[in-house]
Amino acid sequence: MDLQKRYRYKFEGIVQGVGFRPFVYKLALKHNINGFINNSSEGVYLEIEAKESEINRFMNEFYSTLPPLAKIDKTIKTEVSLKNSSSFDIVKSENTNVKFASISPDIAICEECLKELKDYTDRRYNYFLTNCTNCGPRYTIIKKVPYDRINTSMNSFRMCEDCENEYKNPLDRRYHAQPISCHNCGPRAKFYKVRTAELLKCDLDAIKLCAKSIKRGNIVAVKGMGGFHIMCSATSPKSVKLLRKRKRRPTKPFAVMFQNIDEIKKVAYLTKKEEELILSKEKPIVIVKKKEPHKLRKREIPITSFVAPAIDKIGVFLPYTPLHHLLFEYIECPLVATSANLSDEPIIKDITELCKKLGNVVDFVLDFDREIVNACDDSVVQAINDKKETLRLARGYAPRYQKLSFRLDKKILCIGANQKNTITLAYEDILVTSPHIGDLNNIESMEYFQRTIETFKRFYSFEPDIIVHDKHPGYETTKWAKQLKAKNKKLKIFEVQHHYAHILSAMAEFNLKEKVLGFAWDGTGYGDDGRIWGGEVFVCDEKNYDRVFSFKPLKLIGGEKAIKEPRRVALSYLFENYSFSKILTLKLPLLTNMYEKEIENFYKIWKNTNLKSSSVGRIFDMVASLSDILHINGYEGESGLRIESYYDENIIKNFKYHIENGLIDTFGFSEDILKIMRENININIKKSKISSMLINTLVEIIADISKRYDLPVVLCGGVFQNKTLLSKAVKKLEKLDKKVYFQQNTPINDGGISLGQAWWIANRYRANI
Repeated sequence: MDLQKRYRYKFEGIVQGVGFRPFVYKLALKHNINGFINNSSEGVYLEIEAKESEINRFMNEFYSTLPPLAKIDKTIKTEVSLKNSSSFDIVKSENTNVKFASISPDIAICEECLKELKDYTDRRYNYFLTNCTNCGPRYTIIKKVPYDRINTSMNSFRMCEDCENEYKNPLDRRYHAQPISCHNCGPRAKFYKVRTAELLKCDLDAIKLCAKSIKRGNIVAVKGMGGFHIMCSATSPKSVKLLRKRKRRPTKPFAVMFQNIDEIKKVAYLTKKEEELILSKEKPIVIVKKKEPHKLRKREIPITSFVAPAIDKIGVFLPYTPLHHLLFEYIECPLVATSANLSDEPIIKDITELCKKLGNVVDFVLDFDREIVNACDDSVVQAINDKKETLRLARGYAPRYQKLSFRLDKKILCIGANQKNTITLAYEDILVTSPHIGDLNNIESMEYFQRTIETFKRFYSFEPDIIVHDKHPGYETTKWAKQLKAKNKKLKIFEVQHHYAHILSAMAEFNLKEKVLGFAWDGTGYGDDGRIWGGEVFVCDEKNYDRVFSFKPLKLIGGEKAIKEPRRVALSYLFENYSFSKILTLKLPLLTNMYEKEIENFYKIWKNTNLKSSSVGRIFDMVASLSDILHINGYEGESGLRIESYYDENIIKNFKYHIENGLIDTFGFSEDILKIMRENININIKKSKISSMLINTLVEIIADISKRYDLPVVLCGGVFQNKTLLSKAVKKLEKLDKKVYFQQNTPINDGGISLGQAWWIANRYRANI
């Protein structure tokens, strides 16, 4: 019999601030379902009452037509007593002590809002902060859950009558859109001259003057969703060079914001997957291949080479706020849009701090008076063989939630590494990874790290029982964890080896609970033997690991200085292979640009050092210097990018290498490189030949080792940000019928370390440690 029933549902996931309740309300009216729905700090509760067949039809359509931003991680269904409800209502949010509600990432302006922005008949025409339940800020404006206006930085702005009517109407697209506002009641845009703090213009006039200032060659700070960008014309060599000089950033690439996808296609080659990523609702920065200048049409204005010097790639993205779109109404050129911060510090979200720290960098500031509560940088991704690879997890993608197939009865905080830091919380049956925090090299960054922890503790009523950190004793995160332990004897702390955590992060993303062959290649990480690791091959599962291969360690001349100076690594290779007198006879650009006494000093340091590294990142440095591509790194990973730009698909040769007794010996590379450098060919051909052979050899090493194990392969670590290396390695392994994994939705670099730590402790804790 088709009896009248009443069911109670609890939905956990991203179900608040994404139009979930009005969606259900409309669906209930359509199906004549009675009951109610409400937000809670635990999720969303729904009670519905109707005949069983009607409820089934309702729920079928519910699951098949969810709002675009909604994501249900868990549903709990229970039958309850009939109440003979005569309507369907949206009731007031309720608070509880336990918080499980997922906080939605910030999302770029949707097509409906963009259409209204450009429609002169619409009341939000040219309104720079227009949004609805399908788009706009979430994470960056929320102070605590549940996600209601009173708990956001919009609480201080009282809605006008029109906005309030939209906000209260369940059939309206802006029903309970917490940042809702308009020209009459919302925040105001303001344009300032930095050096005098003079307010020049407000609202649309401020945006127009900002565009005019950029066209005149000025450098302007523009407030975005999660912080300020520093902007200037990407077509002006003078402006970009001036920005580099002021920011003391000589070669590191700048990201460029374009008005639309067609403008990007004028200066870059795009695959179908890259175009999909650029146009996605998250609007991340996407790393793509630049077109060669001679292939650009004469009528097209190319971006200046100073945007991304000496490499063949560029980070591109589209406007993602209404303010950005309005700016492009008054300026025709692409814009450099780089994070407003000092070197190694977090992105700046407050105009007072910006003027204090960057007053000598920017000329003007375009601000608005909606507070950014939680700073959040731009996400960075690239396409690998038609799959996404995440380089920075931030706006649009984070906070990131992942369900466990089991439950924890402890609350666990995993605090990642020192570089590209993120944190991950593990509690109940969920893992929550924060947006990118950054490199923890100074007081400001550590303060931001601690603020992020406090924010997440506040969101989820979270006080950790366990903290997991990296094994490196010198990391600031390690020191921080041990200081907490000293204050709280009941607190448990654990350490996880850096490269094992890399592999675990990929295993977490793909929920792997089997043994894998993991290649963890990066620049540096503390090894079990106290040495610097960075070229590791593990056989491991989620609980244990065995280091089966590693690159033969190389002495580092000057410790950390070697990371910034590839020439030191190159000299180490030479010192390992040749006598000092022989080295002086080698006709290498590296050596001819150095005095004999300088080489001798390096030799003495090399002889007396015990600091060794197995890092693949340092191999890239060595090759870059010996081939005269780069001797001093201007930024992390520059040698790898420069080498990749010289890669030639037509070159299929490899360098000599040997694998024996668990060591991968690449010291023979120098002999092959010297031979090529002696060849009577153009220097650029030499660079191309050497660069291609390096990448080919690393692919062969991966394949060679993989053939020895009947295991799925995991590729992870910062070295695999090299698109050519990763792409070719994956294709090679697939030809060998290997199942191969690399991270797509979580950072493949140190940004994924906290997730790997969480995967280890969650599985280990379940085993009753």
